[in-house]
Amino acid sequence: MTSLAPLDQLITRFQQQTPIRASSLIITLYGDAIEPHGGTVWLGSLIQLLEPMGINERLIRTSIFRLTKEGWLSAEKVGRRSYYSLTGAGRRRFEKAFKRVYSSSVPVWDGAWCLVVLSQLSQDKRKQVREELEWQGFGAIAPTVLANPRCDRVDVSATLQELDALDDSIIFETRTQDVLASRALRAQVRESWNIDELGRHYSEFIQLFRPLWKELREQESLKPADCFLARTLLIHEYRRLLLRDPQLPDELLPGDWEGRAARQLCRNIYRLIYCSAEAWLNATLETADGPLPDASESFYQRFGGLK
Repeated sequence: MTSLAPLDQLITRFQQQTPIRASSLIITLYGDAIEPHGGTVWLGSLIQLLEPMGINERLIRTSIFRLTKEGWLSAEKVGRRSYYSLTGAGRRRFEKAFKRVYSSSVPVWDGAWCLVVLSQLSQDKRKQVREELEWQGFGAIAPTVLANPRCDRVDVSATLQELDALDDSIIFETRTQDVLASRALRAQVRESWNIDELGRHYSEFIQLFRPLWKELREQESLKPADCFLARTLLIHEYRRLLLRDPQLPDELLPGDWEGRAARQLCRNIYRLIYCSAEAWLNATLETADGPLPDASESFYQRFGGLK
């Protein structure tokens, strides 16, 4: 039990998942807390850090083994101890996702679109490419045409190259439109990106974390262990939402879009508790050289600036 009732409820909710998503939580922990401190930690200290989350040692070891087998983590043995780091591929993948998490705002849209035509791909390859591009924010506007109002052409080409699909895909970039969001376009966006369902998920996030925000603000002092648990669950839930969120421009979203309020709430809580959470991380996690290195400068640029 923690000293915060809303936090206890969030931990219980996490524990009641079937199956419990320990591997996903570990990826959140690496991206949010371990990578800024050099990226490598001793497995024993990782187990100690996560046990208050209700994840036992056996499940943590099993999850670490699975993440290593899947290419997310790599292991290094020093004596009898094992130290785990994100692999290069794992780091690149998490950077794409976590870059969205810590953004302070959505960039301005100029009205242009990127279209990728997959009609020349085999059915199996088309499915693989579609899943990967949808993860990057594309939506299907036709059976073989994906669209994104905001993407990096270089990233798209690199993704298609990695999937061995670049030569058989067609990429178009449209010019800026005079009417950025017509009625027909807004209707298409609702269909292609399932905006209504995503909005419901954002509303649930707000309902879950607003009581925690209120409780944290009323505390005279914050316990480092509680702040770590709160920060980890906050980013874990918010990251899962953003993996579904194409980050569409404001011009294409409803006026009462809950994603804006969710981003503000996440930023407010993170800024309030990050410092105490860092103290707990420094006291708990170990590297082969001893204590964690200081956090990188980029860490303090999260959410528009933490210092």
